[in-house]
Amino acid sequence: MEILYISILTFIAATIGTITGFGTSTLMIPILVIFFPPVEAIFLVAIIHWFGNIWKVALFRSGFNLRLLVLFGAVGLVTSYLGAYISLGANEEMLLRILGMFLVGYALFLVFQSKFKIPAGNLTALSGGALSGFFAGIFGIGGAIRSAFLSAFDLPKAVFIATAGAIGLLVDSTRIITYFTGGATLPKELWYGLLLFIPISFVGAQIAKRIVDKIPQDKFRIFVALFLLVIGVKLILFPFPSTAGNLLP
Repeated sequence: MEILYISILTFIAATIGTITGFGTSTLMIPILVIFFPPVEAIFLVAIIHWFGNIWKVALFRSGFNLRLLVLFGAVGLVTSYLGAYISLGANEEMLLRILGMFLVGYALFLVFQSKFKIPAGNLTALSGGALSGFFAGIFGIGGAIRSAFLSAFDLPKAVFIATAGAIGLLVDSTRIITYFTGGATLPKELWYGLLLFIPISFVGAQIAKRIVDKIPQDKFRIFVALFLLVIGVKLILFPFPSTAGNLLP
């Protein structure tokens, strides 16, 4: 049953994540850390997310912004390694509480600062790459920050998604290697489950491509914000130990 639940979650997250330019990890990580150890959940989603970025690049390949790809990606590679390295040795309960605080803070920012816009420039790109890479490495959630910084450059929708996907691909590759070499692994059933999760993520991306211009992005912004707020408060008050993975039927 857990394979079915994760498959449904993957489909929803991949669809929303492709439309908004972020959201796959943002939706999946908070739910999966309730049932699996944090590093295990982050590792699983990182693999799914890596393929999700391939789908973004392939489906929205009409153009990239090479300058932003280099500026975001170069520093993001370094900080994603740092974040991933820290997460491997962190106390699980502390990591969950910090993740909860991050989610609450980000949700409140989305709700109350919906019109906030970061100024464009090289410093913005470097800062966005550094922050999104670090948060992707330590929490598995960096796309939301990356999208916030990328939005400052007013890229066409297809270019925005393709560029975000390419940057994410670089960051994900670094952190997946770091997790794996650091000893992170998955239960056997989840390795087999990837044979289902990966194609399902592609189906979600395909559907998103067809509706990407028809759905107001602001509505997803509020939905994601409220979802993150609830999950964040839960993680702060009631962080689950690694044995929570046994709760799934």
